[in-house]
Amino acid sequence: MKKALLLCLFLLTAGYLVGCSGVGNKSAGISVIYLITAIISFTVIPCYFLLIKKTDPWSVLLFSSVFIVNTGYYILSVSKTLSIALWANRISYLGSSLLPLAMLMIILKVADKEKPRWLPYLLFVVAGVVFFVAATPGFSDIYYKEVSLESYNGATVLDKEYGPWHVLYLFYLLGYTAITAIVAVHTAIKRKLSTDIQTFVLISSVFINIGIWLLEQFVKIDFELLSVSYVMSELFFLCLFIMLQEENKSTAIVTQYANEDTSDNAATGSENKDALMIYKKGVARLTPAETTIYRFYLEGKTTKEIMSILTITENTLKYHNKNIYSKLGVSSRKELREIAKLIKE
Repeated sequence: MKKALLLCLFLLTAGYLVGCSGVGNKSAGISVIYLITAIISFTVIPCYFLLIKKTDPWSVLLFSSVFIVNTGYYILSVSKTLSIALWANRISYLGSSLLPLAMLMIILKVADKEKPRWLPYLLFVVAGVVFFVAATPGFSDIYYKEVSLESYNGATVLDKEYGPWHVLYLFYLLGYTAITAIVAVHTAIKRKLSTDIQTFVLISSVFINIGIWLLEQFVKIDFELLSVSYVMSELFFLCLFIMLQEENKSTAIVTQYANEDTSDNAATGSENKDALMIYKKGVARLTPAETTIYRFYLEGKTTKEIMSILTITENTLKYHNKNIYSKLGVSSRKELREIAKLIKE
């Protein structure tokens, strides 16, 4: 948890510094800001492998996509010819096509949502089609009718007139934006995450991009603000992964505790043995949030202490209590502790 909080502090500091350099020191040039975001997004990748024990391919795809996007933005900003600029533009679109796919898959996994096996393959095909269309400038006029180079604030930008197929990418982003937002909000409402901090980090990682993207649709800005928001989002996700990893460690400890051999309890009646089996199986079925609360019960923490540590309301705790008692086959904390003691003996 401390690592996650330190990372959050780094996130805010990095976002502040990048933002300030773009607004308060325009002489530095837009290309410098793109370079900074590219370096930060590249650095996040080895940090992920160092900090997270059990890596996930969707997370690797997300972090790689952010790096690809920002690399494309940087190369475009320093391009001297239209040909190089268009290739840089294609690089950024490659990352932009894969990024929403990776983000959605991560949120579905965090929310423990079941999905058909064919869904990722279908989404990859759709992403491929969108990228193919977005990569046509220089070969066809279906995406950009006309495109030329311009210089702004020490950086190269594309002056383009959109073609008839540009709307495809717009609908692609709108679709992912809507679905991702719905899943994230549903995850928060259903309390799929154990603490309010985790929920806040998840919601922030999603809606920061939505807000920036909407801003760019209504305000003409010759700088891709998404390059900064993507970096902030991936840092939010890295924070969330660290929090969940710490929680999973606690889950493993509690499960091991509950599954210890009870063969020495020969005097235990058959009815009690059944209760112990239900209890042990129930512990294995607890969610990360429920496991955390269960561990606090074993430690003897009070309701107020648990609410304070997890920053949750009394209603939320009652909701988890109902699920914990149901899975363990108990009716009170006292009974919960007594059976846990029996298993330990």
